Amino acid sequence: MNTPLLGPFGLAHTAEHSLGPIQQVNLAAMRRYGNTDEVDFAIVGVGAAGGVLAQRLSRAGFRVVAFDAGPFWDVERDWVSDEAGSHKLYWNEPRITGGPDPIALGSNNSGHGVGGGTVHWAAFVPRFHPSDFREYSDDGVGVDWPISYEEIKPYYALLEKEMPVAGPLNFPWGDPHGYPYGPHPSGGVADILVRGCTKLGIRAVAGGPVAITSGSHADRPHCIYRGFCIQGCKVGAKQSTLYSHVPDAIHHGAEIRANCMVARIDVGKDPDNGGPIVTGVTYFDGDGHERQQRAKVVIVSGYAIETPRLLLNSACPGFEHGLANSSDTVGRYLMVQAGNVILGRFAEPVRMYKAPPANGLTEEFYETDRKRDFARGFAIQTVGPLPISFAKQMMVAKGAWGWGLRQVMMDYNHWAAFGLLGELLPWADNRVTLAEEKDRHGLPVAKVTYSLKDNDKKLIDFGAQKTMEVMWAAGAEEVVQEPRYAHLIGGARMGNDPRTSVVDSFGRSHDVPNLFCCDGSILPTQGSANPGLTIQAIAARTADYLISEREGVMRRRPRPGVVGAVPLRRDLSPAGTSGRGVPRNKG
Repeated sequence: MNTPLLGPFGLAHTAEHSLGPIQQVNLAAMRRYGNTDEVDFAIVGVGAAGGVLAQRLSRAGFRVVAFDAGPFWDVERDWVSDEAGSHKLYWNEPRITGGPDPIALGSNNSGHGVGGGTVHWAAFVPRFHPSDFREYSDDGVGVDWPISYEEIKPYYALLEKEMPVAGPLNFPWGDPHGYPYGPHPSGGVADILVRGCTKLGIRAVAGGPVAITSGSHADRPHCIYRGFCIQGCKVGAKQSTLYSHVPDAIHHGAEIRANCMVARIDVGKDPDNGGPIVTGVTYFDGDGHERQQRAKVVIVSGYAIETPRLLLNSACPGFEHGLANSSDTVGRYLMVQAGNVILGRFAEPVRMYKAPPANGLTEEFYETDRKRDFARGFAIQTVGPLPISFAKQMMVAKGAWGWGLRQVMMDYNHWAAFGLLGELLPWADNRVTLAEEKDRHGLPVAKVTYSLKDNDKKLIDFGAQKTMEVMWAAGAEEVVQEPRYAHLIGGARMGNDPRTSVVDSFGRSHDVPNLFCCDGSILPTQGSANPGLTIQAIAARTADYLISEREGVMRRRPRPGVVGAVPLRRDLSPAGTSGRGVPRNKG
């Protein structure tokens, strides 16, 4: 070949952003709105939900500006195949964490930059189970969702094509189903999980479900199994909204304002009835200048800490305790999942980095079992910590230090790791409030308080023990564990009752008709599945509602959410969603 695949090499062009080795987006051609323009939607946060919303709404012809506090990543220039060099992908702005059982904040639960946490997630995308939506009715704990599994099911199927998702043909738990693209080859850790589960009579699957291409898909190459999934995928195989939805949003006229920190939501009065409405947002641009953007509708998609923080920082006359907080629920019911890492040493090499970390799982213990002394359950998943993370885990799990830690690190290729993913219940005193400390913009930072209750502790103990049993059954010579948490949700829960929730089933504020929240903060319960797929599916459903209610939404008076009243808009999927790559299941 005399000419490179993408043409002759030349000087770098700052307007051309590379998203993987093939996909590019020209930011110079992106539509720009002026300070005096009133757009239809101002979206705060371009992560899992914000990326999908920006793409859907711009495709439907709305004028959209989406803000992100971090940069618009140029993957080829900004990302590196290195653990330490990837810390800039995490939200490392100041936060305060405390309580009896504090949450570690940063790399494990929030992202920084366009794409948000999807840039460095493991892309494990199992669905929530039908039981997750009716926990109070069935198990007497948590709360029921204002929507059912059947209402979100078609959006699960749609997003599994858009990401796209590779996984087993038969996924036996919850609502049994298959995945649209063939599974990935089973890695060493998945082989161990299947072996241990099989010996104990536990069903398990390998090869997914993961939002990682198992074959070339449109302008995204297939996975090359290099192991850097949670450091940002330079290959372009792992889904993030930066890859899958943001380029389509820009193509259809959305403006993405990176390095712009939204400070507060602006509030005015409805000229017709005098009630409160939002009029736009005030933000700090990349140079630290305070600016405003007028908008007919504001959608907050900042995730489980920054969404309640922004609502609380937007307190104003009539909402002295935080915008949309008449229920005193903003910031409450923050949830994490039990995320203990169980590590086992094997005589044979495992090389757990040589596959997607999310490569196999069992959900056999997902539902409430009346024989146990706690409600709800857990999953066991494969994980693949790279050396720095592995070293930290061994410092906790074995007390390894100095020469002892060096000896363990020389043994790295012989270790396998499972992740316990257990459901911890929503409690009102697990919450986000505002601290006295302020960030570089002078805004009060989030203070996160968290404690485990009896049900949570019993679930963690049982789940960790069962996960260790699987590791022993697979033939491990030594088994240790690192206690930890995984995944954040909650802080602006959805519900039908304005007295106990912040938004309705479509993310519309009970207090302010043209203010919406749409991200992981609105999930009422956590389940034992990774929340990323559910967040993106809910965003697509909310977009369909906003489009169906176009007239009322633009008049700042959309109808209250009516469950099941929204038609599914398949025509809003990004180009190239179907008919590419190596599809297996049709429909």
